[in-house]
Amino acid sequence: MCRLKVQHFANDVLALVRSGDWPYGEGMTEQSHAVYVSHPPEGLLRIVNPALKFVLRTPLAGPMGKQLMVLSFTGRKSGKQYSIPVSAHLIDNQLYALAGAAWTKNFRGGRAAEVHHNGKTTKMNGELIVDSAVVSDLSHRLAEGYGVKQAQRMMGLAFREPRIPTVEEFKEAAEREGIVAVKLTPA
Repeated sequence: MCRLKVQHFANDVLALVRSGDWPYGEGMTEQSHAVYVSHPPEGLLRIVNPALKFVLRTPLAGPMGKQLMVLSFTGRKSGKQYSIPVSAHLIDNQLYALAGAAWTKNFRGGRAAEVHHNGKTTKMNGELIVDSAVVSDLSHRLAEGYGVKQAQRMMGLAFREPRIPTVEEFKEAAEREGIVAVKLTPA
């Protein structure tokens, strides 16, 4: 019964995000930047992430299992085990995670990880990419592939205008917001 409730909750949240009704950027002052970080509130993530980690590792994940992945790794300094649900981005058959979060620093210099994506768990190596030119190119290619609305949801970003930002605008955002990429390759 508990699994069913967790699945319904996760599906409801994902449906809200997919529908475009998620209030990305609502309540914020006018933005002068073309691209800025806009993801669900931290409190909501604390509730949703454990449910997503559970659902994504089961056949109940459905199509959500292709859009998201669970990235599991050991902290570089702390030795603590992390398991984080993130958007799965495929570019040229290469898997990436894009984020501006502190956990990405664990992949500096390369790091072993387990990735659960699309119903499979694979041992992979994660490589941190901090070069804003590379990150902005990846971001621009992803956004073009997703389209304006889906790019904002999948990338956790908001665009000031209803268009795909330029590579230069993504570069400015990567530098300002600390957005990096983690390239994941099979071990």
